[in-house]
Amino acid sequence: MPAYLLLLIAVLSRLIPHAPWFNFTAVGGSLLYFGARRSWREMLVPVAALMATDYVLTVFFYRYTFEAPAYVVTWLWYAAAMVLGRILLRDKTTLVRLASAILIGPTSFFLVNNFAVWIGGGLYPHTLAGLGDCYVAALAFHGYENDLISTAIVAGLAFGVPALVHRTSTVQTAPVSH
Repeated sequence: MPAYLLLLIAVLSRLIPHAPWFNFTAVGGSLLYFGARRSWREMLVPVAALMATDYVLTVFFYRYTFEAPAYVVTWLWYAAAMVLGRILLRDKTTLVRLASAILIGPTSFFLVNNFAVWIGGGLYPHTLAGLGDCYVAALAFHGYENDLISTAIVAGLAFGVPALVHRTSTVQTAPVSH
C-alpha cells in the first residue's frame, strides 16, 4: 500500500501547480520505492499513471499537441527507475545503496532525456560540443539539482522511516540482559 500512496503523491506533485523553478516532484523517489517493494507485474501501474499525467500536462496545462513518440524516452526511464530500485534496494537497503540509487536516478534522467533532445532535435549541432551545449542549457531548464533533492527527500523518507520505526521497535522490545 505505501508504494501506491507514493505513486499518488508523485502524480499529484506533478499536477498541482507550483513555481516552475522549484521542480519538486515525488516521481524519482516513488519509482525507486515502487520498484523495490512491488512485483514486476505491478510496475505497469506507475508507468501508465505517469504516461496519463504526461498527457494531461501536455494537453491541458501546457496546451500543446500530444505526440507520444516525444515521450518514449521518458516512459522508458520510468520503467528503468523502477528496475534500478529493484536491483539496488529490493533485497538489501543500505545507506550506500540508497544514496547510489538517489544519485543514479535523477542523473540518468537528465543525461538520457537531454541526449534524446540532442540526437533527435535540430537545436544543437550533432557534435561533441553540441552535446555539451545541450547539457549546459538543460541545467537551467531542467532544474537537475531540485530533482536530485526531491528524489533524496522522497526516497529517504520512503525507505528511512520504516527502517527507523523497525529499528526503534526492535530496540524497545529487546530483552534486557543482566
